Amino acid sequence: MLPPRFPLHYLDAMKAMPPATVIPPLAVEICILAGGLSSRMGRDKARLRLGGRSLLSRVRSVTAQTPYPVRVIRRDLVPRCGPLGGVYTALKTTRFEAVLFLACDMPFITAEMMAMLVKSNRGRHRAVFTRGESGPGFPFLLRRTALPQVERQIAGGRFSLHALAAKCRARMIRAPGGSRSLFNVNTPEDVESMKDEG
Repeated sequence: MLPPRFPLHYLDAMKAMPPATVIPPLAVEICILAGGLSSRMGRDKARLRLGGRSLLSRVRSVTAQTPYPVRVIRRDLVPRCGPLGGVYTALKTTRFEAVLFLACDMPFITAEMMAMLVKSNRGRHRAVFTRGESGPGFPFLLRRTALPQVERQIAGGRFSLHALAAKCRARMIRAPGGSRSLFNVNTPEDVESMKDEG
Protein backbone atom coordinates (compact mmCIF):
# COMPACT_ATOMS: atom_id res chain seq x y z
CA MET A 1 0.00 0.00 0.00
CA LEU A 2 1.29 3.45 -0.92
CA PRO A 3 1.99 6.06 1.75
CA PRO A 4 -0.68 8.81 1.97
CA ARG A 5 1.61 11.55 0.63
CA PHE A 6 2.78 9.47 -2.38
CA PRO A 7 2.79 11.88 -5.39
CA LEU A 8 0.00 11.16 -7.84
CA HIS A 9 2.12 12.18 -10.85
CA TYR A 10 4.50 9.32 -9.95
CA LEU A 11 1.58 6.89 -10.12
CA ASP A 12 0.76 8.15 -13.61
CA ALA A 13 4.38 7.72 -14.66
CA MET A 14 4.42 4.15 -13.37
CA LYS A 15 1.33 3.29 -15.39
CA ALA A 16 2.96 4.66 -18.53
CA MET A 17 6.18 2.66 -18.12
CA PRO A 18 6.71 -0.12 -20.66
CA PRO A 19 6.96 -3.69 -19.39
CA ALA A 20 10.37 -4.91 -18.28
CA THR A 21 12.81 -5.08 -21.17
CA VAL A 22 13.26 -8.59 -22.50
CA ILE A 23 16.62 -9.32 -24.14
CA PRO A 24 15.82 -10.93 -27.50
CA PRO A 25 17.56 -14.17 -28.33
CA LEU A 26 20.78 -13.84 -30.28
CA ALA A 27 20.28 -14.26 -34.04
CA VAL A 28 22.61 -17.17 -34.78
CA GLU A 29 23.46 -19.36 -37.73
CA ILE A 30 25.59 -22.50 -37.73
CA CYS A 31 28.50 -22.78 -40.14
CA ILE A 32 30.22 -26.12 -40.65
CA LEU A 33 33.76 -25.68 -41.91
CA ALA A 34 34.53 -28.28 -44.56
CA GLY A 35 37.13 -26.57 -46.73
CA GLY A 36 40.36 -27.75 -45.10
CA LEU A 37 43.22 -29.41 -46.94
CA SER A 38 43.07 -32.58 -44.77
CA SER A 39 46.85 -32.86 -45.16
CA ARG A 40 47.34 -35.29 -42.26
CA MET A 41 44.51 -37.50 -43.48
CA GLY A 42 45.52 -37.50 -47.13
CA ARG A 43 41.92 -37.24 -48.38
CA ASP A 44 38.79 -35.15 -47.84
CA LYS A 45 37.72 -35.69 -44.22
CA ALA A 46 34.17 -34.48 -44.86
CA ARG A 47 33.58 -37.55 -47.06
CA LEU A 48 35.01 -40.13 -44.67
CA ARG A 49 32.35 -42.61 -43.64
CA LEU A 50 31.45 -43.81 -40.17
CA GLY A 51 28.50 -46.11 -39.59
CA GLY A 52 27.43 -45.82 -43.23
CA ARG A 53 27.36 -42.00 -43.22
CA SER A 54 29.95 -39.35 -44.02
CA LEU A 55 31.39 -37.29 -41.19
CA LEU A 56 29.78 -34.19 -42.65
CA SER A 57 26.40 -35.92 -42.79
CA ARG A 58 26.71 -36.92 -39.14
CA VAL A 59 27.43 -33.35 -38.07
CA ARG A 60 24.57 -32.00 -40.18
CA SER A 61 22.12 -34.47 -38.63
CA VAL A 62 22.97 -33.10 -35.19
CA THR A 63 22.50 -29.49 -36.32
CA ALA A 64 19.00 -30.48 -37.48
CA GLN A 65 18.13 -30.87 -33.79
CA THR A 66 18.69 -27.13 -33.26
CA PRO A 67 16.48 -24.20 -34.31
CA TYR A 68 19.28 -22.49 -36.25
CA PRO A 69 19.89 -22.24 -40.01
CA VAL A 70 22.94 -24.14 -41.24
CA ARG A 71 25.54 -23.45 -43.91
CA VAL A 72 28.50 -25.53 -45.03
CA ILE A 73 31.61 -23.48 -45.87
CA ARG A 74 33.50 -25.46 -48.51
CA ARG A 75 35.56 -22.73 -50.13
CA ASP A 76 37.32 -19.97 -48.21
CA LEU A 77 37.45 -16.40 -49.51
CA VAL A 78 41.08 -16.31 -48.34
CA PRO A 79 42.66 -19.74 -48.92
CA ARG A 80 45.41 -21.48 -46.96
CA CYS A 81 44.71 -19.79 -43.64
CA GLY A 82 43.65 -22.92 -41.78
CA PRO A 83 40.29 -22.69 -40.02
CA LEU A 84 40.61 -18.90 -39.87
CA GLY A 85 39.89 -18.80 -43.59
CA GLY A 86 36.51 -20.43 -43.02
CA VAL A 87 35.85 -18.21 -40.01
CA TYR A 88 36.55 -15.11 -42.08
CA THR A 89 34.34 -16.36 -44.94
CA ALA A 90 31.42 -17.07 -42.61
CA LEU A 91 31.60 -13.76 -40.72
CA LYS A 92 32.07 -11.76 -43.92
CA THR A 93 28.99 -13.26 -45.56
CA THR A 94 26.61 -13.84 -42.65
CA ARG A 95 23.37 -11.91 -42.17
CA PHE A 96 23.17 -12.92 -38.52
CA GLU A 97 24.52 -11.41 -35.32
CA ALA A 98 26.66 -14.42 -34.52
CA VAL A 99 27.97 -17.62 -36.04
CA LEU A 100 28.33 -20.96 -34.27
CA PHE A 101 31.32 -22.71 -35.85
CA LEU A 102 31.53 -26.48 -36.17
CA ALA A 103 34.22 -28.63 -37.78
CA CYS A 104 33.11 -31.31 -40.22
CA ASP A 105 35.41 -33.87 -38.57
CA MET A 106 33.77 -33.99 -35.11
CA PRO A 107 31.29 -36.90 -35.35
CA PHE A 108 30.32 -36.88 -31.66
CA ILE A 109 29.28 -33.24 -31.37
CA THR A 110 25.97 -32.75 -29.54
CA ALA A 111 23.04 -30.36 -29.81
CA GLU A 112 23.37 -29.83 -26.05
CA MET A 113 26.83 -28.36 -26.55
CA MET A 114 25.60 -26.04 -29.29
CA ALA A 115 22.78 -24.79 -27.06
CA MET A 116 25.24 -24.17 -24.24
CA LEU A 117 27.49 -22.06 -26.47
CA VAL A 118 24.61 -19.87 -27.62
CA LYS A 119 23.27 -19.49 -24.10
CA SER A 120 26.74 -18.57 -22.79
CA ASN A 121 27.16 -15.72 -25.26
CA ARG A 122 25.64 -12.94 -23.19
CA GLY A 123 26.79 -9.47 -22.23
CA ARG A 124 30.01 -8.09 -23.66
CA HIS A 125 31.57 -11.33 -24.84
CA ARG A 126 32.35 -11.37 -28.57
CA ALA A 127 33.28 -15.03 -28.41
CA VAL A 128 32.64 -18.26 -26.53
CA PHE A 129 35.00 -21.21 -27.03
CA THR A 130 34.93 -24.74 -25.72
CA ARG A 131 38.08 -25.67 -23.87
CA GLY A 132 39.56 -29.05 -24.69
CA GLU A 133 42.74 -30.74 -23.53
CA SER A 134 44.88 -28.55 -25.81
CA GLY A 135 43.03 -25.30 -25.10
CA PRO A 136 40.27 -23.39 -26.92
CA GLY A 137 38.89 -24.87 -30.12
CA PHE A 138 35.82 -26.15 -31.94
CA PRO A 139 32.96 -25.70 -31.47
CA PHE A 140 32.93 -21.97 -30.78
CA LEU A 141 30.69 -18.97 -31.29
CA LEU A 142 31.74 -15.57 -32.61
CA ARG A 143 29.72 -12.42 -32.93
CA ARG A 144 29.97 -10.65 -36.27
CA THR A 145 31.77 -7.81 -34.48
CA ALA A 146 34.82 -10.10 -34.21
CA LEU A 147 35.41 -9.84 -37.98
CA PRO A 148 38.01 -7.00 -37.74
CA GLN A 149 40.08 -9.09 -35.34
CA VAL A 150 39.96 -12.07 -37.71
CA GLU A 151 41.06 -9.79 -40.57
CA ARG A 152 43.99 -8.48 -38.52
CA GLN A 153 45.15 -11.98 -37.69
CA ILE A 154 45.00 -13.12 -41.30
CA ALA A 155 46.88 -10.00 -42.44
CA GLY A 156 49.55 -10.75 -39.84
CA GLY A 157 49.80 -14.43 -40.74
CA ARG A 158 48.53 -15.54 -37.33
CA PHE A 159 46.10 -18.36 -38.06
CA SER A 160 45.78 -19.82 -34.56
CA LEU A 161 42.35 -20.25 -32.95
CA HIS A 162 44.11 -19.99 -29.58
CA ALA A 163 45.30 -16.50 -30.51
CA LEU A 164 41.83 -15.54 -31.75
CA ALA A 165 40.24 -16.64 -28.50
CA ALA A 166 42.80 -14.65 -26.52
CA LYS A 167 42.42 -11.48 -28.60
CA CYS A 168 38.62 -11.65 -28.38
CA ARG A 169 38.83 -12.27 -24.61
CA ALA A 170 36.60 -15.24 -25.19
CA ARG A 171 34.56 -16.87 -22.51
CA MET A 172 35.64 -20.49 -22.02
CA ILE A 173 33.28 -23.35 -21.26
CA ARG A 174 33.77 -27.05 -20.69
CA ALA A 175 32.05 -29.49 -23.01
CA PRO A 176 29.12 -31.37 -21.48
CA GLY A 177 29.78 -35.07 -21.69
CA GLY A 178 33.55 -34.70 -21.52
CA SER A 179 36.26 -34.90 -24.15
CA ARG A 180 34.54 -37.53 -26.34
CA SER A 181 32.20 -34.90 -27.76
CA LEU A 182 35.26 -32.85 -28.82
CA PHE A 183 36.99 -35.73 -30.58
CA ASN A 184 38.05 -34.80 -34.11
CA VAL A 185 39.34 -37.00 -36.89
CA ASN A 186 42.78 -36.03 -38.18
CA THR A 187 44.60 -39.21 -39.17
CA PRO A 188 43.88 -42.69 -40.57
CA GLU A 189 44.55 -43.99 -37.07
CA ASP A 190 41.69 -41.85 -35.77
CA VAL A 191 39.40 -43.43 -38.35
CA GLU A 192 40.38 -46.91 -37.18
CA SER A 193 39.73 -45.95 -33.55
CA MET A 194 36.17 -44.85 -34.44
CA LYS A 195 35.07 -47.97 -36.28
CA ASP A 196 33.76 -49.66 -33.16
CA GLU A 197 31.68 -46.55 -32.33
CA GLY A 198 29.94 -46.19 -35.68
